Amino acid sequence: MQIKQEKGHYTLYKENEAIGMAVVDGATILRLEIVPEWRGRGYGSYLVKELLRRGGGLDPKQTTRFTAPLPRDEAGRALARRFDFLPEGGRLVRRRVPDLSAVQLCHEFLEAHLTPGGLFLDATCGNGNDTLFLCSLAGQNGRVLGMDIQPQAVDRTNRRLKEAGYDKIGRAVLYDHARLGELVQPGKVDCVLFNFGWLPGAEHDIHSTADGSVPALRAALDALRPGGVLAAVLYSGKVIGDAEKQAALAFFRTLPLTKYTVLVCEFANWADTAPLPCFVIKK
Repeated sequence: MQIKQEKGHYTLYKENEAIGMAVVDGATILRLEIVPEWRGRGYGSYLVKELLRRGGGLDPKQTTRFTAPLPRDEAGRALARRFDFLPEGGRLVRRRVPDLSAVQLCHEFLEAHLTPGGLFLDATCGNGNDTLFLCSLAGQNGRVLGMDIQPQAVDRTNRRLKEAGYDKIGRAVLYDHARLGELVQPGKVDCVLFNFGWLPGAEHDIHSTADGSVPALRAALDALRPGGVLAAVLYSGKVIGDAEKQAALAFFRTLPLTKYTVLVCEFANWADTAPLPCFVIKK
């Protein structure tokens, strides 16, 4: 099958025969039809799915809103329900709001609790996403230090910092996060961010483990100033098991309430292996 597009007009072909069409204006499907003799074979679903895909409606990280006219028959209504279009105000509306990810939750928490101008550490810089976020949070008067044990992660992060114009604020170094206390003075850091697991896009046999992660968490707490925040996303699964996750949680439970506030933010209706965001606020 093939779909040809011309100025909002989509034609669905099976081999050389046009069997369906749609007219779209932005995120509004104005018209959609399948030739009668080709109906009931899934071609309507194929066409709708492709329209949504091209408009970002299948992207789990994107907020979208599509509209369409009310269908005239039960087949049309069934097709609408299949793709989560619901009647609203005399038309069909399909809304998609992205799930809140563990990393996004960490970012939002840090934005709400920290102010620009401090010293921020990305203890697992990976591809540089968290390092760039911390640079935006630190501002021109702040400083960000990223670290990783994999050279490609450090190189990639520094390249992204330069491309984004953050190389005057942040930099990444080749370093074991278990020894982060050697790079900063105790009690001087505003935030330490961990995103454990493996480097996205790399081999999964290289990943963080409890042997290094727990000492790193301990060193991070020593580095934090009063009011500073440690944020960590813990992972588990078939490849890495759950030893690191359980060891980190056990460590968090030992922290005295007189010195720390500890939050473990479980996604209650997700799988047990879902990423687990945790926060420690130093008093």
